[in-house]
Order: sequence, then structure tokens, then C-alpha cells
Amino acid sequence: MKVTRKHLLLLLTVFIVGILVSGCSGNTQTIGVIDVNKVMTDSPKIKQFQEQLNVRGKELSDQLEKDKASLSAEEFQKKQEAAYGEFLKTKQDLEGQIDASIKQVLEQIAQEKKMGVILYKNGVAQGGTDVTDEVISKLQ
Repeated sequence: MKVTRKHLLLLLTVFIVGILVSGCSGNTQTIGVIDVNKVMTDSPKIKQFQEQLNVRGKELSDQLEKDKASLSAEEFQKKQEAAYGEFLKTKQDLEGQIDASIKQVLEQIAQEKKMGVILYKNGVAQGGTDVTDEVISKLQ
């Protein structure tokens, strides 16, 4: 009787391990990670967007300086607020383009590498396949 109990326990253990192993290995998708800060500093396309924003900011600032002498303090303040609003609008538009570009590239990489999810690297303690350099190269 003791032999049967040992066999039953061994069989049950093998069965449970088999279920756990097959359940874990059935998922072939991997997890990717991206370092957005590195993308923002190293990507030529992102640098181009940032340069466009800097140029627009300089244009608005130069125009304000030019108009400053001919405007009253109240008119200058209104014009300054309008220029700041225009700058923020331009910034939001460019950030939207950056986000859309990064999302498009991430979707492409996720499909190519069969990744179920891509997380921000700063939120991952360990593991994951880093796709940052691939994102940078595809953002050209």
C-alpha cells in the first residue's frame, strides 16, 4: 500500500509540473522595453522636431523684441501672452507628432519581434528585450 501511495504522489507531482511547464511555455510573446529619454536625446528625427520648436520660439521672441518699443505695457503683455500661447500650441503639435511616430515604430517592432507588450524601461526592474536602439534607427 505504501508503494501505491508513493506512485500516486509521484504521478500527481509530474502531472502538476507538466501543467505548469506547458502553461508557461505556450506563450511565445516576449516583453520589450524602451528608454524614452535615450530616444529623445539620440534620435535625429526628434532632434529635428526640437530644432523646429526652438526656431519658432526664437521667431516669436524676436518679433516681440521688435514690437516692444512701439507698444504700451498692456499691449505688449497681451502680445506676449498670445506669443506664448502660439508657442505652446506649436509645442503640443510637435509633441503629438513625436508620440505618433514613436507609437508607429513600436507597433512595427512589436509585430516583427512578436512582442506582446513594450514597457518603459524605467518601470522595469529586470528583464525584457531592449528595443530602444531599434526605435532610434527606425525614426529616421
